[in-house]
Amino acid sequence: MENLNRKTSTGAKTYPERIIQFGEGNFLRAFVDWIVYNMNQKVNFDSSVVVVQPLPVGMIDLLNEQDGLYHVNLQGIDRGKTVDSIDLIDVISRGINPYSQFDEYMQLAENPEMRFVISNTTEAGIAFDETCLFDDKPAKSYPGKLTQLLFRRYTAFNGAADKGWIIFPCELIFHNGTELKKCIHQYIDYWNLGNNFKNWFDTACGVYCTLVDRIVPGYPKDTINDILEKIQLNDKLVVKAEIFHLWVIEAPESVAAEFPAGEAGLNVLFVPSEKPYHERKVTLLNGPHTVLSPTGYLSGLDTVRQCVEDDVIGKFVHQVMYDELLSTLDLPSDELKQYASDVLDRFRNPFVKHFVTSIMLNSFPKFRTRDLPGLKIFLERTGKLPTGLVLGLAAIITYYKGGKRGEDTIVPNDDPAVLKLLASLWASNDVANVASGVLAETSLWGEDLNEISGLTDLLSSYLKSILEKGMKETVCSLWK
Repeated sequence: MENLNRKTSTGAKTYPERIIQFGEGNFLRAFVDWIVYNMNQKVNFDSSVVVVQPLPVGMIDLLNEQDGLYHVNLQGIDRGKTVDSIDLIDVISRGINPYSQFDEYMQLAENPEMRFVISNTTEAGIAFDETCLFDDKPAKSYPGKLTQLLFRRYTAFNGAADKGWIIFPCELIFHNGTELKKCIHQYIDYWNLGNNFKNWFDTACGVYCTLVDRIVPGYPKDTINDILEKIQLNDKLVVKAEIFHLWVIEAPESVAAEFPAGEAGLNVLFVPSEKPYHERKVTLLNGPHTVLSPTGYLSGLDTVRQCVEDDVIGKFVHQVMYDELLSTLDLPSDELKQYASDVLDRFRNPFVKHFVTSIMLNSFPKFRTRDLPGLKIFLERTGKLPTGLVLGLAAIITYYKGGKRGEDTIVPNDDPAVLKLLASLWASNDVANVASGVLAETSLWGEDLNEISGLTDLLSSYLKSILEKGMKETVCSLWK
């Protein structure tokens, strides 16, 4: 079987490069690039994507080996009908690693047709890092890299008002556009790039808050042979996703006119405020995801569907969603319950095998943004700690201990500093020390969580129980 590339594929088209995308992972390829593909097909958007690898190590080489081509396999139930589609996504023109191709990266700013910047660098990606220098090749942080590129754009076109960019961050933090713009302002000041550049950035460019929603399990290990047999080409970057998709963008109609996803029949909404959509989705979909994954994994389960259908872990998920997180939101109860029910149906999608280990990357920043706000609101409103969420945090901490799960070796994937911290704390063999040490780490939380009444003791008790009784028996203790 021949390898997939633009010579072996008969259906791939070529479009002008108009989009810079920071991130080459499964989600962006199955969501944003799939949306661009549909706009090209249906409303002649006529745009291709240049993918920038945000970290020194990534998949750009593999992406370039396939000339930017790959297939998206969508599976699910749509209005009672089974959907199992495979599309060749041809919108990525090339990938760039700025750590080895810095000059080529910076030249992107000099393309007069370039108009959009899209990113998904995880929740930890939008942050100001004072160790970044303007002369770095490239700056370490994503906002730093983008500021370098924006300044080159500004100088290359002499501050022309019509050469600004429309910027859509897809990182799952509230007001992601606001936070990204704040970081760029910090770099402009920190690097002394001048008020003229800042004024151009503020007036010619738009950084818009967005919310993205699609479950993307990633590479379909279990069905890849069947998929390759259908496409008759060797594609190492196949990505599987559910059929549901939602992109909420807080931007004016003028931006919608330039990015006509709605005209293509896509579920992309341009709205005055993305806040209610964000709070609902992050709280009732991503919040449960973050805690069910380590809890289910340490109970011997491997997929989200297994977790929600398990007699014990399914009950745990229901408690976290309906009894804890749902009560922290201020939207109408009936609407929230319906959304929660829809989320559970998506979790149960029989066609999507979403491995929980793929969700557990960077679990601590995910818990901070997705679950910690709900924990605080629940405590404030009820005077009690939400036991399911606290147990979920204990499961995360236990997962980061490493060790074995049956015959499988547990290998947490995270920032080396986080892994070092957890290894140091667990080396004490004192769960109270582990609990208080994790909660005290302000680099994780931005505050000392030991100050939350009762949290340290409850977390310690759950860690002790998991070690002594196992994960599943500890979950059962929630209802004894």
